[in-house]
Formats: sequence, C-alpha cells, structure tokens
Amino acid sequence: MSAHLAEQLKEKGNIHFKRGEFEDAVSLYSQAITKNPYNPLIYTNRANARLKLRQWDEVISDCIHSIELLKDNMKGFYFLAQAQLELKHPNEALSSAMRAYELCVSNPGQTSSAFAISGFVLKCKKAKWDLRERDRLQRRNNLLRELEDALDATRDKELNDIQARLEHGEIGQVGAAEGEAQIDEDYSVKVKELRAIFANADPQNMAQREVPDYLVDDISFEIMHDPVVTKNGQSYERATIVEHLKRNPIDPLSRTPLSIHELRPNLALKKAADEFWENNSGWAYDW
Repeated sequence: MSAHLAEQLKEKGNIHFKRGEFEDAVSLYSQAITKNPYNPLIYTNRANARLKLRQWDEVISDCIHSIELLKDNMKGFYFLAQAQLELKHPNEALSSAMRAYELCVSNPGQTSSAFAISGFVLKCKKAKWDLRERDRLQRRNNLLRELEDALDATRDKELNDIQARLEHGEIGQVGAAEGEAQIDEDYSVKVKELRAIFANADPQNMAQREVPDYLVDDISFEIMHDPVVTKNGQSYERATIVEHLKRNPIDPLSRTPLSIHELRPNLALKKAADEFWENNSGWAYDW
C-alpha cells in the first residue's frame, strides 16, 4: 500500500514538474519518499526538480541516496555531476559525468540521452581545464589574480544577498534560482572580458589555451589525432571507435548499427587536428 501511495505522489509530482512548478514537485516527491524510501527513481526525480531550484547540496544528497539504491544509475550520476560542477568541483563532476556516459552508451534504451550527456562530459572536462588555466594565468600576473579575486568576492556577496532575501521571504525559490543564474552568467562574462584584456596586452604569456570542441573525441574526450567519420557523419578518434565497435557494433551516440568497415577517414578534420597539434603540442598533451 505504501509503495502504491508513493507512486501516486510521484506521478502528481511529475505533473507539477512538467508545469514548471518545481517547489510543489519537490514537496510531492518528498511525501512519496516518506511512503517508500527504497525507490531510487523518486530520489532522482526530486534531484531533477532541485536542480531547477539550484539547490545543489540537496541534489547531491538525493543522487547519493539514489545511487546507493541502484548502483548503475545513469540519471543519478548525471544529476550528481551537474550539481558538483555548479559547486565548482570539476574533477568530481567529470568523474560522475563519465560514469553517467558509460552507463548511457552501454544501455540501448538511453539513446535520447547520449548526446546531452556527451556534451556535458565535455563541459566538465573544459571546466577542469579552465581551473588549471586560471591558476596558470594568475601565477603569471598578480594583478589578474587580484582583479579576479575581487570579481569572486562581488559574486559571492551578490549570491549571499539572494539567499538572505530568500530566507526573509522577499523572493521565492524560483526567483532566487533565476537571480543566482543571472549573477553567475554576468560573472562569467566579466572574467572572460578581463582575461581577453590581459591576453591582448601580453599574448605570448597571457593568452588562454583552449581546445576546439570539434577536435575532441566523443568517446575518450581526448584531442583527436586520426579522426574517422561514420555513415551518419559523426566523427571519432579511430582507435577509440574501433575498440568500442569490437565490444558493441553500434554507434555510441546515435545507437545505430555500425561496423569497423563503414568508418572512413575524415580528411578535413585530420588536417585541422594536425595543425592544432603542430601549433600547440607543448601543452595539448596535458589537456
């Protein structure tokens, strides 16, 4: 009976989630968990609603509970990675996202999620690299460090002000989430503009090192050397897609049947990769 009531509450929560009523959805999912604390899907549903409300710590708690109940929990690891990245833990986020990706590509029923999770893994990888780049650039220029620290302090104060207004009932959870998202976006723009100024003033030492998305393999998430293209136009590093197809003869992203013999060299992408490695081999192996 409790499990049945929990399922009914979960379905009601799903209706509110689809309407964008995330606070109501969280409340119903919480009631469902009280009725049946052993259903991992209710925890991931609540985690997803809490993601919309930017309740990162609560998302992590829900995901951990869900993963404890269901080890191969693709959604649990995916939502966990999103919260970890928002809390500025790119190493942990990348690990969680990679686990979600592995579960996704090994499950034929998760086709619709493959591209989204692949893109998020790349986002985590770039965030991890950006953290290293920030440290490298700040070590080279104390003024940049001071200015970025000042931007950090301003952002943190504005975020704390949002939380204070939320606690005093001046704004709701949705308004707080929207305000925090805008603060983070403005902060990212300012940091990017600041680094561009320093890069223009001293391009040899202060230019930020970046890897174009199109040169990153969608299986290993490393920079490609010998790209091949599938019949559907998706490119992969030859070694990684061949190894994948030996175990499972389907395209890991589109989930369509694919054999090694259908792979063709991507000559244009190979040229771009060769030029990138020629110009950036001094640091690219660290990416």
